[in-house]
Amino acid sequence: MNESRSNRHRRKRKRKKRILFVFLALFLIVTGVAGYLVMEAYQASRQSYEGLDRSGDKSDLRNEQVNIGEDPISLLLMGVETYSSESGYGRADTQIIVTLDPTTKEITMTTLPRDTRVEIPASKIGEEYGGYSKLNASYTYGEITDYGANKLAVETVEGLLQVPIDKYVTVNFEGFVDVVDAIGGVTVTIKEPFWEKNIFNNNERIYFEEGETKLNGEEALAFVRMRKRDVNSIYSREERQQQFVKAALQEVISAKTLFKANEISSILGSEIATNLKPQEIFAIQQSFSSISSQEIESFELEGSNQYIGNTAYFIPSETGLANLRQQLQSKLDIEP
Repeated sequence: MNESRSNRHRRKRKRKKRILFVFLALFLIVTGVAGYLVMEAYQASRQSYEGLDRSGDKSDLRNEQVNIGEDPISLLLMGVETYSSESGYGRADTQIIVTLDPTTKEITMTTLPRDTRVEIPASKIGEEYGGYSKLNASYTYGEITDYGANKLAVETVEGLLQVPIDKYVTVNFEGFVDVVDAIGGVTVTIKEPFWEKNIFNNNERIYFEEGETKLNGEEALAFVRMRKRDVNSIYSREERQQQFVKAALQEVISAKTLFKANEISSILGSEIATNLKPQEIFAIQQSFSSISSQEIESFELEGSNQYIGNTAYFIPSETGLANLRQQLQSKLDIEP
């Protein structure tokens, strides 16, 4: 594996670029190493709060507002990147739905393909951007039109699945490498060999060999980013992202992470936007502090890649969409 490291000044020049970083969000809301770590995350979360401006602070698909820490809830975790966008607007290229049931202690994860074809109502953002588009564009259009990037992304997922999204967490690029390095790296078992560009080091290749290996920050970023190699059909980006999330969770709940709490929380506070209030984060932490990453159940949206005109989309199958809706509704204790 390529062990080359970029200079610190090169990294700082790229601070405004953003990329997916889902495990940071799960670290913030699920883990509980000790009281000190909880308080550090609590303080960081105060800087991250960003509401969705919706009636009663609840999804339109809910009859009543949920009680965090008591009711089953859903979270939309979004990783946003701008490094490859000429416009400078962000794209939510990673979207993972997490359900949390404090009674059964069950957690599920569902990764939604970024190219999923969705309909964004023109009544919300105007004729220019409304209509059929890719799922990752909903965040962009919400930002461009001032409708609200997080708000439109959440509502688009709700429209697709007909399942309420109670809370969201958006994470960006800054802090990804530093936090992975701060916790001493993340160990994963690589299923198939592949390579990806290192955006910190003149796009030099980082090679991933089959078997167990510990990833540093730059390697971890490349591991979860890769989506254009042939191996993606048998070792998909979605599978690698979920694999990394679970491995990272296992790392951050270890005792040694306690000594990194102050450093990690300072990064979290500035790199996350969420409509979870500090007391709600604390309530979730209290409910799930003993959960193991191996207990997280994974769901999948079934479908196929198709071209419509000159645009490549992921088209969910009717059966796949119906099955996922039913699975999520069941975990959220919602009547179909």
